[in-house]
Amino acid sequence: MTTTTKDLYTIMHERKSVRKYESTFKMTQAQLEEIIKEATSAPSSSNLQPWRFLVIQDEETKKELRTIANNQEQIETSSAVIAVLGDAEMYKNVEKIYTQNVSEGHMDDTLKDLTINNTHRLYPSLPLAVRQNIASFDAGLISMQLMLIAKEKGFDTVPMGGFDKVKFAERFELPENQFPIVLIAIGKAAAPAYGSSRLPLEDIARFI
Repeated sequence: MTTTTKDLYTIMHERKSVRKYESTFKMTQAQLEEIIKEATSAPSSSNLQPWRFLVIQDEETKKELRTIANNQEQIETSSAVIAVLGDAEMYKNVEKIYTQNVSEGHMDDTLKDLTINNTHRLYPSLPLAVRQNIASFDAGLISMQLMLIAKEKGFDTVPMGGFDKVKFAERFELPENQFPIVLIAIGKAAAPAYGSSRLPLEDIARFI
């Protein structure tokens, strides 16, 4: 697929939630990997990067997923479905993350050690619901970034929160610390997406 470099505002306004996909169009694993890797530049709480991804391309598996996701057509016809998961034990990667920060020259060892100690002191003591909320918030940041990157590369997407999260976790045998947050169908549009209106600024913002 041919891609062109566009400015951010153009990409933002061209990105629409596409629900009709060309079922014969297939993205490569390399294309999907590139999009996800680029998206990981998104910010996250304490840079703990609590997002995980399950990329579903297998046709039979997508059929199964469709039954879990309220029979949404795009589950089956898109090139792939990217399940964005949260890791409620994100703090367990803190040493790896901040050791890499030092090796890449982003901080010194003193700040690394301080950050690691503070993380171990704070995060394990937080209630599970709080840690899940943190992971969900961060997943929203990377999901939006992922969809904009996909659009810039010439692909279409739609985020879906309407699926049975319990059945999803059971079907894909997620470890206890991981939970599903959103599904993102990705591929090539077979029909234009509907436009949508937005509330006026005065209805949503206050300046004080």
